[in-house]
Amino acid sequence: MKPPEYISLTDSVQVLSEIGIDVNLRQMQRASEPDAFGKRKLPFFKDPIDGRLKINKQSLLKVYMQCEIDAQNNLREPSV
Repeated sequence: MKPPEYISLTDSVQVLSEIGIDVNLRQMQRASEPDAFGKRKLPFFKDPIDGRLKINKQSLLKVYMQCEIDAQNNLREPSV
């Protein structure tokens, strides 16, 4: 098992672009901001040492894979 690889906001933009998802830094910042209930759209956390937002690279990719799986599961069957 590989150790976790934690990446920054700017690195997360690059990781997503490598799999064909084009987002800009501002979009990632908005996804990392907590809403009124303190929940983030993506599982970013504050690094306890430097205070910057970080995310596990595999968690970020897993979120997108799970969205794809959910979309496939919610696909309607064509009516004949």
